[in-house]
Amino acid sequence: MRRRKSGRKKGLPTFAMGAIGIVVIVVFSYLAYTKFANPFSSQYTIHAVFSNANGVQADSLVRIAGVNVGKVTSVSTEPGCKSASTTASSCQASDVTMQIDSAGLPLHDDATFAIRPRIFLEGNFFVDVSPGTPSAPITRDGHTFPIQQGVEPVQLDQVLGSLPTNTRQNLQILLQQYGKAVVTGGKAFNRSIKYWLPAYEYSSLVAHDALGIQPHDLSNYISSQGQTAGALDAHPQNLKSLVTDFNTTAFAFARENVALENTIRLLPGTLAAAIPAFNALNAAFPPFRRLARTLIPGVKSTGPTVDASLPFITQLRLLVQPSELRGLTADLRPTVPALARLTNASIPLFKNEVRPASSCVANVIMPWTHLTVPDNNFNASNGFPARQVYVEGVDYLPGLAGESRVFDANGPYIRILGVGGTLTYSLSPGLFGQSLAPLTSVQPQLPPNGARPPYVENVPCETQPAISSLYAPSGGPIHQVGGGTGGGILPTLPTLPTLPLPLQRKEAAAAMKLVTSSAKADGLKVRLVPGMPK
Repeated sequence: MRRRKSGRKKGLPTFAMGAIGIVVIVVFSYLAYTKFANPFSSQYTIHAVFSNANGVQADSLVRIAGVNVGKVTSVSTEPGCKSASTTASSCQASDVTMQIDSAGLPLHDDATFAIRPRIFLEGNFFVDVSPGTPSAPITRDGHTFPIQQGVEPVQLDQVLGSLPTNTRQNLQILLQQYGKAVVTGGKAFNRSIKYWLPAYEYSSLVAHDALGIQPHDLSNYISSQGQTAGALDAHPQNLKSLVTDFNTTAFAFARENVALENTIRLLPGTLAAAIPAFNALNAAFPPFRRLARTLIPGVKSTGPTVDASLPFITQLRLLVQPSELRGLTADLRPTVPALARLTNASIPLFKNEVRPASSCVANVIMPWTHLTVPDNNFNASNGFPARQVYVEGVDYLPGLAGESRVFDANGPYIRILGVGGTLTYSLSPGLFGQSLAPLTSVQPQLPPNGARPPYVENVPCETQPAISSLYAPSGGPIHQVGGGTGGGILPTLPTLPTLPLPLQRKEAAAAMKLVTSSAKADGLKVRLVPGMPK
């Protein structure tokens, strides 16, 4: 009996299927452990320098935020490393080489590396990487990060080693004094709570201002602080000296605890006075800024001003040299005491003589010279405008100047031709005058019996009441001695006082001819006023 052939093809051998299954298991296991990393891709290698790579070995993990991104390939001594300590025999700085997967890229120039201990079950240490800020440049393969950007772990023996006997004693004293301060100063601490709100408010203002006014101000500040911290870490001996000096300073404060206590007790009063002062100062800043902006042009012109002043200062220095002004001062030195004595002696003169005379002139005489004589008969309407006293008081001077032109061997002389009138008047005892027309009245009226005003020598002029008006009443007619029919030469030409003579307007010219020459000779002025016919 013949078998019928099956229509199915013959499958793979059992050995081939087993080999394929083994390969698939190996591949998936590798991918599971390497997180699907490409085994044929080139690795990104970097170097980080640590002052002490304690516990880090080859194949130690490299992590970013707890995620494995690479491993340590080697740990070697840093070339050219020198020991910073005088007691260490060799330098412990190490160069740690790491391979970083693509999941951990990119890394920036300001990336930091810290050696951290793994959990108990894992054991050993790993490298914790902070990739840096995005604004920093991206590092290339083979880049070496300096020692300032690496942080080594702190071991328990190092902690215990930093606590020798004297340090533990100081720590005990610190804890005891801190407990005493809490017990004794707790109430004061509670009273200070009310000041926390303004303190936090001002701190927030300071923190806000610390952000800066331009982009990246804060990041640049933090970067600079990092460089400063790295510089301090790179010089541990200097940092140790700083701590030692701080210990000395703290000991000095502890020794002066009474003075420090008094200072702290006075601090609230100081703050109470300082806070309003700072508030006022803060309020003064806006106008001060405006003042500063206003002063900018003046400050800019200060340089040219100084340049222009230097020649003047040079000449001034030459002026005060010994051969110039100082020499003149030395020559005048004997005269200075005499001038001082003259000044001292001049004080009574100016006080008792010059000052009263000046006061008399300014307050009495000057107001009088600006007055005018009121006259109804002679005014601006008939060609005689009123003039002030200081103008009329010098009218006689041209006449005197003309009279002084005639002289002979005996000296100057005056020739007077008198013309008589038809009416004769008694002017004063022994003096007569003639007029062509009758005189009806006299202005001003003569005092009774021709008496002069009283003159008191002991009354200062400055205390006299100022004259405010020159008005004077008109008097009666002058006594007529006799009449005449013609002219003639008067035996004695009278010296006429300054009196207005009321006359008719037509006779004024003839009367003026009679008295002009004699009035000018005696330095007097005559005003003839025509009388009104009755």
